[in-house]
Amino acid sequence: MESLYITHVCKIQSQQIILNDKVVFEDVESADLNSFLKNGYKNQAYDYAKFFKMDHLSKLTFLAAEPILQDQDDKNIALVFMNRAASLDTDVKHQQSIQNKEAYYPSPAVFVYTLPNICLGELSIKHKLQTENCFFVSENFDSKLMYNYAEYLIRHKNVDKVLCGWIDVLENEYRAVVYLVEKQGEIEHSRNELEQIFI
Repeated sequence: MESLYITHVCKIQSQQIILNDKVVFEDVESADLNSFLKNGYKNQAYDYAKFFKMDHLSKLTFLAAEPILQDQDDKNIALVFMNRAASLDTDVKHQQSIQNKEAYYPSPAVFVYTLPNICLGELSIKHKLQTENCFFVSENFDSKLMYNYAEYLIRHKNVDKVLCGWIDVLENEYRAVVYLVEKQGEIEHSRNELEQIFI
């Protein structure tokens, strides 16, 4: 069986955006996650106004996936993501709006993001992807599940590439690790390599 490969990796952590081991943006001055995400977007000169309406999970997903997806002509790309907190960061904001007796009105703009897979919908809309996507919730990054699912999609579901990732955010704690799996490249797609990427 022919090997599959990891061709691009983007990480967002410690107020940095790192693409293929190169720091492309650093913002040590931002006091909170929202400022860091907005500054990262502006620094990369993206042109997607809907970004500013997204919740933190979707913004983080966008900033980690966009450097990889923006240069892909192929639209046959599946999405497989995972995190620990699901959409809890947004769920808390939604619950607070419900409990506010003085200004009770649950915001539809917040409610729409109370599922973790909405961030994948945002990517699919932006890049016109009509492929399979799924979002798992797990206490820790599950390299076995992510490896097996990407391999299965490419080998048995007629998918050309799979964009995989761990995107986790809760209040000001966040981490993103996104990588592309495809049929040609230099870094072999293996569980060991995934664990090294995730470190």
